[in-house]
Amino acid sequence: MSALLTVSGVSKAFGGLQALSDISLSVNAGEIFGLIGPNGAGKTTLFNALTGLYTTDSGEIHLKDSRQREHRLDNRAPHQVLKAGLARTFQNIRLFAEMTALENVLVGRHARTTSGVIGAVLRLPATRREESDSHARAHALLKRVGIDQHANRLAKNLPYGDQRRLEIARALATEPNLLALDEPAAGMNPSERSALRDLLQHLQADGLTLLLIEHDVKLVMGLCTRLAVLDYGVKIAEGTPDVVSRNPKVIAAYLGDEAI
Repeated sequence: MSALLTVSGVSKAFGGLQALSDISLSVNAGEIFGLIGPNGAGKTTLFNALTGLYTTDSGEIHLKDSRQREHRLDNRAPHQVLKAGLARTFQNIRLFAEMTALENVLVGRHARTTSGVIGAVLRLPATRREESDSHARAHALLKRVGIDQHANRLAKNLPYGDQRRLEIARALATEPNLLALDEPAAGMNPSERSALRDLLQHLQADGLTLLLIEHDVKLVMGLCTRLAVLDYGVKIAEGTPDVVSRNPKVIAAYLGDEAI
């Protein structure tokens, strides 16, 4: 299986704190890859390094686009990472609260539109076609995540689970090859978690590659193709859920009584 994302020897320190130490892993095209570990293990730091929010001290990050061209992502700006094909959501929802659900998704679509200021001011035919296409795609994405009935509701008025879905729809609007999800099930009730699992499996079935941080062990073990486990900024295991869940280091550092 072909590696879509390759992380090689990435390290990151904040002053005297070594947040990541020589992290290497690969995410294959078409899989759901989980990144787990206890609080403070370095998971979000790695996500931020992948997506341009943090610079790295050493190592390389490479991502292949839809044409199999390789892009180096380490120490690139977030918009460059997004253009290369990696989109993300956040642990704390970051929607535009005073915009509608549809408008939030349209913001994501702007990453893939080409019309400039002149086209927008003069209402050129190409600009109007692009706007029409963006609205159609935004509606389709809202339907894809199951909230098209809320297209015209303000984001702040949506139920919590639907806000999570909206954030996923906005990320999908950028047409990513890899979607990185930071604790997508956080705060969800069991019914919402089940619906989220179904959604992520459908996205994978459609050919999207997913990378997620998640503390819900049962969700991760039942959903992910492979996992990597971090502890104090060091990768202590990588493999299938069955293999990882029986690793003594992982049990001691993270799973404990939840080991299966």
